[in-house]
Amino acid sequence: MKKLLNTLYVTSPDRYLSLDGENVVILADGSELGRVPLHNLERIMTFGYTGASPALMGKCARDGIELVFMSGSGRFLARVEGEVCGNVLLRREQYRIADDDKRSLDIARGIICAKLFNSRWTVERALRDHALRVDTVKLKHCSELLKGSAGAAYEAADMDTLRGIEGEGAQVYFSVLDDMILQQKDDFTFTVRSKRPPKDNINALLSLAYSLAASMCTSALTAVGLDPYVGFMHTDRPGRRSLALDLVEELRSPLCDRFVLTLINKKMISADDLEKREDGAVMLTEKGRKAFFTAWQSRKNDELRHPFLDEKLEWGMVPYSQALLLARFIRGDLDAYPPFMWK
Repeated sequence: MKKLLNTLYVTSPDRYLSLDGENVVILADGSELGRVPLHNLERIMTFGYTGASPALMGKCARDGIELVFMSGSGRFLARVEGEVCGNVLLRREQYRIADDDKRSLDIARGIICAKLFNSRWTVERALRDHALRVDTVKLKHCSELLKGSAGAAYEAADMDTLRGIEGEGAQVYFSVLDDMILQQKDDFTFTVRSKRPPKDNINALLSLAYSLAASMCTSALTAVGLDPYVGFMHTDRPGRRSLALDLVEELRSPLCDRFVLTLINKKMISADDLEKREDGAVMLTEKGRKAFFTAWQSRKNDELRHPFLDEKLEWGMVPYSQALLLARFIRGDLDAYPPFMWK
């Protein structure tokens, strides 16, 4: 199994990254602020507009270190990628499945079943841990509806029907997300999902968490030799990492949503850590980004027992384990793709 290494987050927009030997050097106005050995890193994520030197980009590509450029609000911009790895026969089979409606549907049904299953158990966890502080009748009703949606997704006859079930399930789940926010209610209230751009504090946190998870899935799929841009549920679109977006559906509730709820309920993030821009978009301040990424890195190091592999691994390795299982299924080593179903 691949080893989970550190991610370097560069949160200030005026930082420039360069290479010195085997180190990445962080610069501001030509002055060195710090350096980090590259052998300790698996990913560098920079939020801003200053950039990185061609030497560093080349080094990262050669050594398999992911270098990701994000906007200040956390929107994915670009990533440095080295030579494509993996067996060409694996990718050709991936493309054949993507072009086959029935085979694509088989995989997509499993992914959406897992998404709805995980959403349900996020609600169930809130019921178990905070029964005296939540509307138990409302949350139990939501849980039952999500259970039914997961069953319907498993029986979906076509992709449009599956997308409809997934959309209805997401509406049911998001209808109780605000009930799971137990602290700082004056500053963190969820009414509706807004994406581009996020229009309130909770949506800003969710969007950033989803972007980070999608980046992890992209890296994992590339590492096992799959094409992250050719999906089975998300259709082809230039520049869209469709397979990574497929894979991240399973992880939204257990990895991203629960992480954001923890940030708010444990007061690791406050309203002072976010700001509203003139265009209405809400984004984290530099101080807020530091707090967010420190907690995110800690969350990635938390351990769980994988439900299919029955092995202990870190949350940061879950995207890689799922990418590996998907590649094994596409190669014919597994009879079906086992989606990640957390409980």
